[in-house]
Amino acid sequence: MYFSAEGDVQSVLYVNLTIAIGAILFTLLADPRKTVDRLAFSVIMLLSLGVYIVWRATDTLPPPELTLETLWCYTYFTFELISVLYAMGSILILLRRTDWSAAADRGEAHLEGNPLAPLVDVFICTYNEPLNVLEKSIIAAQAMDYPRLRVFVCDDTRRAEVRTYCEAVGVNYVTRPDNKHAKAGNLNNALVHTNALDEVSDFIMVLDADFAPQANFLRRVTGLFSDPKVAVVQTPQFYFNSDPIQHNLGVGKSFVDDQRVFFDVFQPAKDAVGCAFCVGTSFVVRRAAVNGIGGFPSEALSEDMLLTYRLMERGYVTRWLNEKLSVGLSAEGVPEYITQRTRWCLGTIQIGLLRTGPLWRGNFTLTQRLHYLHGLFCWLSKPFILCLLLAPSIYWLTGVSALQADELMFMKLGLSSLALFWTYSTWISGKRTLPLFTEVTHALTAVPITITLFQAIRKPFGRPFKVTEKGGDRSQVRVHIPTAIFFAFVTLSSAVSIVVAVYGLDAPSELSSRDCLNLIWSAVAMVIAFTSFICCIELPRFDKEELIGVDFRGQLRSVSSTRSVRITALSTENITLAAVPSSSDVTDVFVPEAGWMRISPTDHAKESGKFDIHPSDEQRRSILRLLFRKAPENVAEQGDLMKSMRILLARAFG
Repeated sequence: MYFSAEGDVQSVLYVNLTIAIGAILFTLLADPRKTVDRLAFSVIMLLSLGVYIVWRATDTLPPPELTLETLWCYTYFTFELISVLYAMGSILILLRRTDWSAAADRGEAHLEGNPLAPLVDVFICTYNEPLNVLEKSIIAAQAMDYPRLRVFVCDDTRRAEVRTYCEAVGVNYVTRPDNKHAKAGNLNNALVHTNALDEVSDFIMVLDADFAPQANFLRRVTGLFSDPKVAVVQTPQFYFNSDPIQHNLGVGKSFVDDQRVFFDVFQPAKDAVGCAFCVGTSFVVRRAAVNGIGGFPSEALSEDMLLTYRLMERGYVTRWLNEKLSVGLSAEGVPEYITQRTRWCLGTIQIGLLRTGPLWRGNFTLTQRLHYLHGLFCWLSKPFILCLLLAPSIYWLTGVSALQADELMFMKLGLSSLALFWTYSTWISGKRTLPLFTEVTHALTAVPITITLFQAIRKPFGRPFKVTEKGGDRSQVRVHIPTAIFFAFVTLSSAVSIVVAVYGLDAPSELSSRDCLNLIWSAVAMVIAFTSFICCIELPRFDKEELIGVDFRGQLRSVSSTRSVRITALSTENITLAAVPSSSDVTDVFVPEAGWMRISPTDHAKESGKFDIHPSDEQRRSILRLLFRKAPENVAEQGDLMKSMRILLARAFG
């Protein structure tokens, strides 16, 4: 068997390989922090994508007619066009970026010599989170190194045990008789409550129940409000546990969570033109500004993003301070991961559909409206992932190709653009994207988000706010069956298509260029779908409390002696020691700032060095203050493609 036009195919592949090598060499020599380098790569990338999509629009679409083949071609192209426009918009946005760390330094220095620091109220929003999750936020908020702050736990489930805990640790407990308007209503209840106090704070810090701020959070943030136009200072969301993709693939130390690109790369770029927006937790808002708009807005599920747009209309900006000042608990399971993203998708759509939203009559600039559209296109491009995965199988089963085009031209223009874009994305994001793994993060939510988009056409408003459940029992293997079934179907259909096309009884002795292209396409779809399928098989998380990597010197005590030991990981329930005690009579361990506490070996203590600890209530709080004083680095913040691939292969076939 051989390919027709073999020489032409090889020459095109050689050209694409040359382009890919050239792009890689450029990334090794160029610096994404330099404007000239960013501009050069951006121009090349825009030209490549622009030429490709113009060619697709003018030379590859069949005459419009009411046939299934034509409908499929135009549907595929429509979502492809949205995805390309989103990519081109991203490239334009990333031409600029801001860094407010120097201004934060000046604000922190000014605060040192200022006895009249502004009062800050900390609102910790909770809805049914377990106390072991909530306590991290409470204790870390209390421990912030700031002279004037008050902590309010805003409990929307009216739990007696939370009230008792708040009284025990000395923070304020606030609740209300109902859950109207979900999180926005909870915040507004606390806003009304604190507006009526004898001393009203200048600023409000908002934390979700699972986010712990580090000690210098407010010292870094409050100085940025010296600019009267700043209504919100937002910091990125970081996590101290692996998300479902990192955990289930085993790449928590070699691949970043899927929000790193948005938080670390896009938001600083949006800030450069005053279009960064609030993301719901770990932010501080000017009380006068939020009172001026009648409180936290509740017309959309994404009350955080809507807060920015309501303030934006009045000339305020959301300032993005791109520093790791807090850590939280990422969604631990695939269902919760999907719930989050479908809620964000629907909330973004709702904001645009409001009568005074950025799509209609709101008081926004053209730049602000275009940035909103860019965010909307992020969600509208998700159906294209489904088209990509299903197109080759549709071709082999029906003979209908999504690309009615000259395959060699597609290889010249399409594959070269793809190679460039993969290289550009990895470079501009500082290795926060990786080929295949980034595609899997998008693929995993493609079906539910596509369903949400179609539901929004029928009924964009009126759906309840679904809280992301965290902190539950994860000790058993779970399979997210609906998503697993879809990716198993795509994997099997792609594999069967390849086998039938090459070895089937009716397989041609000579494969056309179109067959060749769809064979490669089927293989790529199979790999993405199979990797996504693996993500749907949720590996156990045995520890109720996530162990956080540390490097402390502690002590071990036995009946006869006391000796020094190195502590490598710690939580309020477990400890990992660098050297496993040889004697069986070890009874206590000394943890810095927490003191002596009882210790007992786990089932695999000799192999893992992991032991159970039994702290008192006060020692438990001391451990939390110790762990979250500085935001821990428990998961990867930069990707490593080769390491991730080795782990993936071991996970898939080991």
